[in-house]
Amino acid sequence: MIKKNISFLLLILLHILLGLLLLWFPFLSIGYTYLTFITCLIYILKNQNKNNVALIACAYIVGSEVLIRMTKGILFYEFAKYELILFSVIGMLYHSFSKKSISYWIFILLLIPGILLATETLNSTTDIRKTIAFNISGPVSLAIATIYTYNRKVPFSIFNKALLFLGLPIISCAVYVTFYTEKISDVLKNTGSNSDLSGGFGPNQVATIFGLGMFIFFSKIIVDGKNKLTILVYSLVSVFIAYRGLITFSRGGMLTGFLMVLIFIATVFWNSQGQNRLKMVFLTGLFFVLASGVWMYSSLQTGGLINKRYANEDALGRKKSDTFTGREELAKSEMTMFLENPIFGVGVAKGAEIREELYGEHMASHDEITRMLAEHGAFGIAALLILILTPLLYSIQNPNQLYLLSFFIFWLLTINHAAMRTAAPSFIYALALLKIDFNEEDPVHR
Repeated sequence: MIKKNISFLLLILLHILLGLLLLWFPFLSIGYTYLTFITCLIYILKNQNKNNVALIACAYIVGSEVLIRMTKGILFYEFAKYELILFSVIGMLYHSFSKKSISYWIFILLLIPGILLATETLNSTTDIRKTIAFNISGPVSLAIATIYTYNRKVPFSIFNKALLFLGLPIISCAVYVTFYTEKISDVLKNTGSNSDLSGGFGPNQVATIFGLGMFIFFSKIIVDGKNKLTILVYSLVSVFIAYRGLITFSRGGMLTGFLMVLIFIATVFWNSQGQNRLKMVFLTGLFFVLASGVWMYSSLQTGGLINKRYANEDALGRKKSDTFTGREELAKSEMTMFLENPIFGVGVAKGAEIREELYGEHMASHDEITRMLAEHGAFGIAALLILILTPLLYSIQNPNQLYLLSFFIFWLLTINHAAMRTAAPSFIYALALLKIDFNEEDPVHR
């Protein structure tokens, strides 16, 4: 037990140091990108994916994606999604995949008409191959990762380790963001999303990964809080990440993370009995105490502006007319495209070109659901039904899979405000469909 405590503490400390090193020596980011890719690849091949260690490799890659993008270490923008695809394929080469995952093969086939249409409709000045690959990498990475994970039995110890490795680079990211801007008041002038408080990067993506990180470490209090030290460390890390996520002033990711925690608590409570339910009541109280503390401290640090942000007010307290910062207009334009092209849609990536022709400005979609309808038409509806209904049916058949609903809600809400710009929605969706073997070490009855 002592050795295990030292091990996880050392990993956390190393990733705190990593965040500082990437801030002080930015050139290290490229090396970090290469190192993580090569190390993860060797890790899978050397172990021949024993115990599905590809999950751990994928988790670390997905957790580090925003950090690498933020520090300019990314080799190309969608690199993490291609890593996710590669490691999932290697995992399947060693241990095949479930025949029950056929619905996700059908999902991939449903994307093809939109791709073929795009080759004919995209502007002649567009690099068609790169544009299509950029826009389709999200759905494809989701499908491939899910084919690998669907109904795959994984020991709880491996799954729990994957969660830790997913969260570790998020700690580095939070440390980097903390020291990127020395004084909050110097950069905080209004209630809009703030890139200066997001490490100079997109607040939407940063808040999304921070909301996920908050959930990961709070959930580990419940399933991995074996002693006072682990509970204290996970609580501190969760609070730290939540605070940094709040003051990005991007709401979607943090609200999603908050809802994930509530759903997870409810799921564990439902699957618990007797005294364990009393423990869950205590942990629910702990969560609200921590959340309230983070909120009050954030309000103090931002001079009350965070309160106005979540009340949809400007710095003077006036109600903003646009609740979703222009996203509803993008969604409306995509619904119009769908209604005008209900069968095949307008083709992959064509939606952005149409908006640029209409408004003179390139505006990428924030909503994967309306984008699928606009660009894939009826085929997009069928594809979305597969993505939504399959996990729900799976949850009915496997009611004791504690993380399923929390992961599903992360995917569903994230693609509604941040589309599939990062690999996180793809991987978290795939994790939802694992069959976790809790008999090895049951976190509910422990």
